[in-house]
Amino acid sequence: MMITTKNILKLVATDLDGTFLRNDKSISKENIDALHSLGEKGILRVIATGRNLKKTKEVIATDVPFDYIVFSSGAGVYDLKLDKLIYHQNLREEMVQQLADFLISRDLNFHLFKPVPENYKCWYHRGSVPCSEFESYFDFHQSHSEPLPVDIPLNSEACQFLVVFPNNLERFLKLKMEIEMLFPEVKVVRTSSPLETGYIWMEIFHESVSKGNGVKFVCDTLQIEHESTLGIGNDFNDLDLLEFTNYSYIVDNGPQEMKERFLLAKSNEESAFALAVGQHI
Repeated sequence: MMITTKNILKLVATDLDGTFLRNDKSISKENIDALHSLGEKGILRVIATGRNLKKTKEVIATDVPFDYIVFSSGAGVYDLKLDKLIYHQNLREEMVQQLADFLISRDLNFHLFKPVPENYKCWYHRGSVPCSEFESYFDFHQSHSEPLPVDIPLNSEACQFLVVFPNNLERFLKLKMEIEMLFPEVKVVRTSSPLETGYIWMEIFHESVSKGNGVKFVCDTLQIEHESTLGIGNDFNDLDLLEFTNYSYIVDNGPQEMKERFLLAKSNEESAFALAVGQHI
């Protein structure tokens, strides 16, 4: 059904994995054509992804016409036209050490990513309980990983923590509540494992970091009204984005509980981005 609006669309923000990209990480012709159509109409095209900047550029070629990248779930914003980092927010040094000590005391498996823009590099800590998901992630990132020091201070800011444990929502919620109570300047985000193994990934950022705030930074910088924005995503880490944008879509391959809150789109395998954008231009 065609949607008619009083507001002229000025910015479109899309998640990548499971939303804009197909499952094999390719981009459909329809989605590319939609990006070109948006550009011809002067509508800004923004990536809003949990990927770091390096990994975003690995799947988005330089000729794919986006204008901005909100990366690492909003910890950084990159202007593609200027080829320049224009915003970043890391966890402060003291908080990083305290939170690392806490996670170690809970015997958890986690990665700790270095400050933006070097946050494709990380430290890692293994708990005493083996975790196949942690090891799979480690194998994928080990060329950029080093053991977390445990006997000397880290003395560094950091972008985020990534804690991996089996799919136990009650355990996640209990740990989330404990962390946010003890460390009020951080936020805990739940996301589904992109490895599709059923594990829960817990991401811990500075409290101001979110895809929604990253897109809001772009809007505020360019004086774009909230009413003129569209967002599309597929997972719980897109909630802040979809709560910020005026026209907010969840793809068909997203969680059922999110489908009850947002506009519905086709799956990422069916050019959901192009079809959603096509309702507004």
